[in-house]
Amino acid sequence: MATENEAVYLKQVPLFAGLADEDIGDLMSLAKRRTFRNNEVIFHREDPGQVLYVIKEGKVKISLISPDGQEISLVVFGKGECFGEFAILDGLPRSADAVALEKVECYTLQRSDFHNAIMKNPKIAIQIIEVLTKRLRSTDQMVEDLIFLDVYGRVAKKLLELADTHGTKVDDGTRIDVRLTQQELASMVGASRESVNKVMGYFTDKNLISTDKHKITLHRISELKRRIY
Repeated sequence: MATENEAVYLKQVPLFAGLADEDIGDLMSLAKRRTFRNNEVIFHREDPGQVLYVIKEGKVKISLISPDGQEISLVVFGKGECFGEFAILDGLPRSADAVALEKVECYTLQRSDFHNAIMKNPKIAIQIIEVLTKRLRSTDQMVEDLIFLDVYGRVAKKLLELADTHGTKVDDGTRIDVRLTQQELASMVGASRESVNKVMGYFTDKNLISTDKHKITLHRISELKRRIY
């Protein structure tokens, strides 16, 4: 069960923003806390989908595995974001894998409890439609990028997106606070590790980025933006 302080935090989560204190208190009385270790699988594709997850701390990667075993990373979610919403809406199995990229603390809501909350608070339905619409637009953009951008452009754009959603300002730029290997970055942009290695080497030589312990810092954001077009 969520505490009063946790309910206050969850009211700041976009999915629950605008709900009355009493309503969110009722909803959060049904929530449970879960903790996942770094690299722990939260769920696999085709697992039963009965739970919605809301991240309190940490980052979660959503990905697919192709028939030939290649991983395709779709998105990284962080604090205040939810995932697992597709399955709790339609009752079908999970459509992707979810893995903790670091220690993750989250709240979980059962499908039946979430449906009851929607019936009582239609505003939740509107807000989850907004979440899903945003993610659908993001998927459309990924397809467009694969068609129209070269590898340099796709890597630059993904780095800028990660800096925007998971970045921290530092003295010499913006550090992406997600530990990424070049293979993981390659899976995010639909390219081979060798191609991404070449791009990252070029960006490093031009002092556009630097890498330390799998964390990337962007130094010249305007130059990276120019690589997209």
